[in-house]
Amino acid sequence: MEAMVQQPQRILVIETSGRAGSTALGTEAGLVAAVRLPGKVRHAGELLPMVADLLHKQSWSPGSLTDVWVSIGPGSFTGLRIAVTVARTLAWSVGARLVAVPTVDGLALNALAAEPVPAHVAVVLDAKRGQVYTAAFELIDGTCRKIVDAHLADPLAFLKVCPRPLAVLGEGVPYHRAAIEAAEVRILPEEVWWPRAEHVFQVGQTLARQGCYTPGDDLMPLYIRRPEAEEKWEKLHGVS
Repeated sequence: MEAMVQQPQRILVIETSGRAGSTALGTEAGLVAAVRLPGKVRHAGELLPMVADLLHKQSWSPGSLTDVWVSIGPGSFTGLRIAVTVARTLAWSVGARLVAVPTVDGLALNALAAEPVPAHVAVVLDAKRGQVYTAAFELIDGTCRKIVDAHLADPLAFLKVCPRPLAVLGEGVPYHRAAIEAAEVRILPEEVWWPRAEHVFQVGQTLARQGCYTPGDDLMPLYIRRPEAEEKWEKLHGVS
């Protein structure tokens, strides 16, 4: 009886949680290519053409994809919905396996590019109403270990209890700069505040090796709160 030939792993990575999206391709051997979406908050019109171009340059067909690893948020409502829709469609149409990557886990890896690399980093995303969505990580020898799980918090109160020395990064920095400065922590350069598909790939590798796949029907964006438009509509119409 002939042995079955296992299909080579071909991975599409999607990161659209932030204002500047990116996408990448990879295999079990590592990252193959990565590109950033031009402009800001234009994921709807640019994601699919960018993915198609990436696939074409590698001579990969959409049907050859075995995996889709997607940053699930928190982040842009529109960006996350588009990414999840693309991932679920590929799961249904070509049988791609899905890995849901928490956005903060990928963001924490950005700190490894800082000089010097901090011993600890807190990822700060704006959650409105004076709060942040945050998590803390320890960085040792090129690795990143989560030491405080992601949650909603008062920025100053959270940063004060994090281990020192501590650095901060994330799109929430400009919204909560006063609290961050009051906590007397290091703010990393702006170029490492934004999510990157390359780091979604890195976190996705670990999750995939652990067998942490998500069925297509179960893949959902991670939102901190409901869209502001929905909350305003309910308040206007007296819905609780």
